[in-house]
Amino acid sequence: MRRKILITGGAGFIGSSLADRLIKDPENFVVILDNLSTGTIKRLPAAPKTNWKFIKGDVNNYTDIAEVCHAFAFDFIFHYAAMVGVKRTQEQPINVLRDLHGIENVLSLGKNSGVNRIYFASSSEVYGEPVSLPQNEHTTPLNSRVPYAVVKNAGEAFLRSYKKEFDLDYTIFRFFNTYGPKQDKDFVISRFIYLARNNEPITIYGDGNQTRTFFYIEDNIEATVNAFYNDLIVNDVVNIGGNKEITMLELAKLIIGLTGSKSQIIHLPPLAEGDMSRRFPDVQILRSQLLTREPISIEEGIQRILADPDFVLINGRGTNGNKS
Repeated sequence: MRRKILITGGAGFIGSSLADRLIKDPENFVVILDNLSTGTIKRLPAAPKTNWKFIKGDVNNYTDIAEVCHAFAFDFIFHYAAMVGVKRTQEQPINVLRDLHGIENVLSLGKNSGVNRIYFASSSEVYGEPVSLPQNEHTTPLNSRVPYAVVKNAGEAFLRSYKKEFDLDYTIFRFFNTYGPKQDKDFVISRFIYLARNNEPITIYGDGNQTRTFFYIEDNIEATVNAFYNDLIVNDVVNIGGNKEITMLELAKLIIGLTGSKSQIIHLPPLAEGDMSRRFPDVQILRSQLLTREPISIEEGIQRILADPDFVLINGRGTNGNKS
């Protein structure tokens, strides 16, 4: 009997990549739900629709999500739908907070319709400005106040509460910066690559010494699917990310070098909020249980993007200053 799986936000970068992997298993039937506000049908699987279906709908609208849940009686839900992107989430904080409705809708319907477990896409943003490093799932305080992080933190609290009151199982993935070919240029690596390919100036907020760790999409999906198939991280939380830091300035120079670009680096004033000085996860649980091989390096990951037509499909590409 097929597993019936719902992926909300399944036309987004990570959600669509998860769908690609899950539909390779003929024992899975995957429903992809997305309102296409930030997702795109360009990311939907290329595979024949033998074990997947796309439905345009808004998880924040109870009627939309209720009709889908009642029609399919899902075994598992991956709740990945959310407004994303630093600039977008800062400019539209009310829309960010509306994502709380989606979280409650998924949990309410899940506990009433026999869902076995809900997988929630949380974020490194919940840690805020680092007070201890590396950032550990259970001991590092969650101290960010930006709306996007508040919603993710509240989502985690919803999951724990529904487990306590209704015995609804969950798994929380705290995603650190994931990147790959299907990510759009609202995000740093894709934006730098797009600008470099067009020989346009690469802009960096502040002095560029803020650090991030990056995790290639293939590693993200392997880790999360391992949790799914092996019943790991049940009613718990895990950081999903890399542990090798790179500054934004180093990243820009790396991409300029790998693309052979003539782009210049331009420094902009620092962001008022949301641009943390460091993000550095504790990945002991990840590396011991979910991804036991060495992760793909930032250099190899960028080279894979440069060779992948999905990047062009999502973002377009120009050469010698001519945009496609």
